[in-house]
Amino acid sequence: MATDQKEFSRYTITAALPYTNGPIHIGHLAGVYVPADIYARFLRLTGREVVFVCGSDEHGFAIPMKAKNEGISPKELIDKYHGIIKRSFEDFGITFDNYSRTSASIHHKTASDFFVRMYEQGDFIEETTAQLYDEQEQQFLADRFVTGTCPKCGHEEAYGDQCENCGSSLNATDLINPKSTLSGAKPSLKETKHWFLPLERYEDFLKKWILSDHKNDWKPNVYGQCKSWIDDGLKPRAVTRDLDWGIPVPVKGGEGKVLYVWFDAPIGYISSTKEWAEREGKDWKPYWQDKDTKLVHFIGKDNIVFHCIIFPSMLKAHGDFILPENVPANEFLNLEGQKLSTSKNWAVWLHEYLEDFPGSQDVLRYTLTANAPETKDNDFTWADFQARNNNELVAIFGNFVNRVVVLTEKYFDGVVPASGTLKEEDRETLEALRQFPGTIAQSIERYRFREAGQELMNLARLGNKYLAEQEPWKVIKTDRERVGTVMHTALQIAAALAVLSEPFLPFSSGKLKKMLNLGTLSHALDWDRISASEVLLPEAHKLGEAELLFRKIEDEEIKAQLDKLQATRESNSSKNKSVMPQKDTIAYEDFSKMDMRVGTILEAEKMAKTKKLMILKVDTGLDKRTIVSGIAEHFSPEEIIGKKVTVLVNLAPRPLRGVESQGMILMAEDAEGKLTFLSPEQSEVPNGALIS
Repeated sequence: MATDQKEFSRYTITAALPYTNGPIHIGHLAGVYVPADIYARFLRLTGREVVFVCGSDEHGFAIPMKAKNEGISPKELIDKYHGIIKRSFEDFGITFDNYSRTSASIHHKTASDFFVRMYEQGDFIEETTAQLYDEQEQQFLADRFVTGTCPKCGHEEAYGDQCENCGSSLNATDLINPKSTLSGAKPSLKETKHWFLPLERYEDFLKKWILSDHKNDWKPNVYGQCKSWIDDGLKPRAVTRDLDWGIPVPVKGGEGKVLYVWFDAPIGYISSTKEWAEREGKDWKPYWQDKDTKLVHFIGKDNIVFHCIIFPSMLKAHGDFILPENVPANEFLNLEGQKLSTSKNWAVWLHEYLEDFPGSQDVLRYTLTANAPETKDNDFTWADFQARNNNELVAIFGNFVNRVVVLTEKYFDGVVPASGTLKEEDRETLEALRQFPGTIAQSIERYRFREAGQELMNLARLGNKYLAEQEPWKVIKTDRERVGTVMHTALQIAAALAVLSEPFLPFSSGKLKKMLNLGTLSHALDWDRISASEVLLPEAHKLGEAELLFRKIEDEEIKAQLDKLQATRESNSSKNKSVMPQKDTIAYEDFSKMDMRVGTILEAEKMAKTKKLMILKVDTGLDKRTIVSGIAEHFSPEEIIGKKVTVLVNLAPRPLRGVESQGMILMAEDAEGKLTFLSPEQSEVPNGALIS
């Protein structure tokens, strides 16, 4: 069986802490929790010592915002969603050794102690800086309390901590045209004191650790994003916030401030491990401080920088902790061609799925694994879900198991028959069977879960092919002994499937083990035995009762799900049809400062590696200048060359993806997001004509 390059005595596996501002959806499952659970189950099956931890992230900007929208307190909100999330994970079969929450006292103490240790070691710098402030709400605007245009890609709905379009990590003051999400007002700048983690101190360490030590074993998307960050030059990152919800800053001068959620949340992995160890009577320290422990973080791609740059720098600065050996981040999963959105209710929620498809946890696990966004964004469709179930789980896996058990009951009263003389095809089949544990293990240990799941299905295909070629239902008429050998061989495949399927299809694995009556065997049937032994189910072993592993999913069930999504789409469309509210009133003097001119687009090309940006060459009458505009999704370059446009010419230049934009093209945007040029009505109006 394949093993890690280095043998580890224990494994600490973490899964990203979900925010308690909403339930779990399929994007979370595909990106983080299903692959993490496959990995943890596999390690346990192969005899490794494992602790698999997670917990609810109950601090940060999203919680009070959501609570305000629902008209409840933050405490009521986190209790509500913590309960929903925890039950959903349990019902879905995610095998956390501990699922904690960051509101727990053990976490508050662990995070506070961590901060104080770094503070006393001089690992922070203290600075008073100008931060965005909402005068109307009397509140500083950190992170998602503010939106604006991303300075890197031009996306107009970037948040104050991150642009979800290009993945760049931002500070709120980086945004162009920032706007408060609380009041909608344009924020002012106000001075405030904060503590910063000077990431530039750890640049040499990160270069060696990531760019050298993990160049060949980390996923390309993870390595590439880290390299980009390091190559751009690391800068200090604030680790405190002006909020009243979170862990209070535990040092003098920290009154009225809390720890930044991305400082406190990863420490939640440590506090969750402590909580587990305390409950189980174990020592937590080896799982975080012993170099013979392999630490693996399962996350989505939007969390790469926090787990590969910021948290490792914190661990390094603290001095007592091991570093992650791997961070196998996945890309995003879309739903029916559209980006999953909690706010727009465009999602398949786990707790609702479990109600609509009772007993079908494994179907969703299998579909999400088979279509996992491991190297690129992928799309979940209900048609694919139905096809995966009916054409693979039912027709291949379930069909093989059903035929084996039913035929054994029919021909041999449900007892494993003796194996007679093996033919070449029998030996070849058994030899092929013995290769599957190693092949599947090798894929799992390289975090290629989609590949591993398909290898499992290939084992079921091997069984179907063997039965189809040997035709025991025909041979039974002339050679009962030969049928005994065939069924004995086929039952070895079924037994192997019962064990090897557990990481991927745990509920079906349990059913199959019961059908094969594996609990009564005198020997343990584990992963390694499949590779080492020809006989997994011995002669005269009595099977249990047959039952269907999977049921066919009907068209009506899929239609109901599609109808639900259509209703959501129509509801969102209806909401978007309202006219956008008027912005804040400005003085005439503010308007008179704007210099708007008639211009003509001379050249246009789409900016490489972006969806929205187009690089324009515009004759403004004053000069011919470059303007970067976010119109590429609405117009082609060919159709706008020669177009008369209105240009704001005295807007301060801004670099966008390495190109300096020297103005702005004025556009009209309707409630559905469609753009229209504000073009001068008369084509003979000369370039440079002043618009007033």
